[in-house]
Amino acid sequence: MDINITEDQRMLQDATRRYLEARAPVTYLRQLVEAQTPMPDIAWREGAGQGWLAPFVPESLGGMAESAQGAIDAAIVAEEMGRVVYPGHYLPNSVLAFAIAQWGSQAQRETLLPALAAGEQRGAWCFAAPGVDSGTAPDGVRLERSGGQITLRGVAANVQSAPDADLLLVTATDGEGVTQLLLPAATAGIEVRALDTLDLGRRLADVEFRDVSVTADAVLGAHGAAADCFEQQLQLALVLHCAETVGVIDRALEFTLDYVQQRYAFGRPIGSFQALKHRLADHAAQHEGGKALVARAAKAVQEQAADAAVAVSIAKSHCGRWATEIIRDCLHMHGGIGMTWEHDIQFYLRRAVSNEALWGSPAVHHERLCRLAGL
Repeated sequence: MDINITEDQRMLQDATRRYLEARAPVTYLRQLVEAQTPMPDIAWREGAGQGWLAPFVPESLGGMAESAQGAIDAAIVAEEMGRVVYPGHYLPNSVLAFAIAQWGSQAQRETLLPALAAGEQRGAWCFAAPGVDSGTAPDGVRLERSGGQITLRGVAANVQSAPDADLLLVTATDGEGVTQLLLPAATAGIEVRALDTLDLGRRLADVEFRDVSVTADAVLGAHGAAADCFEQQLQLALVLHCAETVGVIDRALEFTLDYVQQRYAFGRPIGSFQALKHRLADHAAQHEGGKALVARAAKAVQEQAADAAVAVSIAKSHCGRWATEIIRDCLHMHGGIGMTWEHDIQFYLRRAVSNEALWGSPAVHHERLCRLAGL
């Protein structure tokens, strides 16, 4: 996100980096992992207090949506979070704040947005079915309607931040189309099954809906008419996900470059050897391409451009593939020390591998691009 940002956005980037490096560096994640404890509620509230969700919240409710560039500003924050492998709940809460602000009733907006923006409530988005081909379609939860009563059945897989969520945004389908609902996570019939994850800084769960009965006032927007809403939310989620991945690569390359300049072999820094120079140059080129793709995707989503869906899937397929390859090679350049628990590069590789799979793998987005192109 270094391409054509405004002075205000540069200030946002600098302030976010300073805050995260002071309050949530990688050493903080290591402490949480070694203590086997999730991120404390107060830590997320403190972070949210920095105004991270304000670009999606109207000024009348304490935000700054009217004067912000929502997707672009949020991507700047997400990238800085990637640099420290942040263990908080930024992406799903951003999606919920955006969805409620755009399509919620006045009562839903006034009740939920201030609490989300302040970090007093945490949300998660349930929509994708289990399976390696999931992540881009609302195929996990089915809806049945009888009179004014709605029943939900199914399993939403790999739901980010679900173990800690107070509020669930559920995207469900029936014969009439796509419908979205807002439900307390404690609603009867909802079971949240936390998953063991490779990424030690991210909490995922499968969320099962066992004949969950809700009333029509839980619907976000109009019944059966949320297909376009879902697509916009997915595009925002993908932009933030890719921006975070850019930050992960950025920091991993930084400390790898430092290491190869300090590590000596045969009387000279290993970074002076041609083989490593070529590998690092290739990685830098792919990384700069990823930055440009994410910046383009963020701009397209913010402007609701006609090619926004294409832009985000190109960014996701590129970042998903190259993040894992680049950081795995960075680990190899560290030699034996890179394989130890004590070195931080493991957290970056874990996040990169997780990001490759979540929100649709590169292969899934290649298929999506084919569909968007009418192939």
